Amino acid sequence: MFVSRSGYTGEDGFEISVDGAVAAALASALLEQPGVAAVGLGARDSLRLEAGLCLYGHDMDSETTPVEASLQWAMQKVRRSGGARAGGFPGAARILAQLDDPASVARRRVGLRALERVPVREGAELVGDDGAAVGRVTSGSLTPTADAPIAMGYVDRALAASGSRLWALVRGRRVPLEVVDMPFVAHRYLRT
Repeated sequence: MFVSRSGYTGEDGFEISVDGAVAAALASALLEQPGVAAVGLGARDSLRLEAGLCLYGHDMDSETTPVEASLQWAMQKVRRSGGARAGGFPGAARILAQLDDPASVARRRVGLRALERVPVREGAELVGDDGAAVGRVTSGSLTPTADAPIAMGYVDRALAASGSRLWALVRGRRVPLEVVDMPFVAHRYLRT
């Protein structure tokens, strides 16, 4: 059994890995505890989006760098240029070059809030005022805690600053969006 105090929702939690032969019994025992309830993948995904957390295959992939995905906070300082153990990891040349020259990063993952109550879903094209393509939504939904249509996506570096305005193309119409800071809902992880 492996247990880690981590999670994929922005909430404090645990991830438990057990042999398949005991998984059902463990799940039943956990569900018998006060305050514990089963939730579905949709709930997990809404919480993940509100927390501004990436889902591999949607918000990042093998071609996305941590700098483009706004995940450079996860990189140890000793592995960065000038650090005691700089480089030495897959993609180091490209990633370190982006860290050293932020202007070289063509796109950035950003938080987006729709200015109308219209959900903007994964795959929606993002355009500027002139209608030119400037990015794409990677995750999006109308979420219960934020009580608003929110999304994450990649936009041209020039539009990545909080407060930038752009448009999503949703079923043939333009929906106004604003680039906002993430997370959309504050994380509630236990910090020790």
